[in-house]
Amino acid sequence: MLFTVVVSKEDSWYIAKCVENSVASQGKTIEEAIANLKETLELYYEGEEIQKPQMPPLITTIEVAV
Repeated sequence: MLFTVVVSKEDSWYIAKCVENSVASQGKTIEEAIANLKETLELYYEGEEIQKPQMPPLITTIEVAV
């Protein structure tokens, strides 16, 4: 199953968050954060049947005047 992941940096940690279900993990490197998220998702869905989304998430950016 493919998931959409957003990685951001907070202080000295990288945070990897799954878009489809908001499950998140962290690591000292991007690779570690993603590996930790993969393990977390495997545990999260252990024994569950995963429903494929009808449409993949649309990821975009917008500009807001502030």
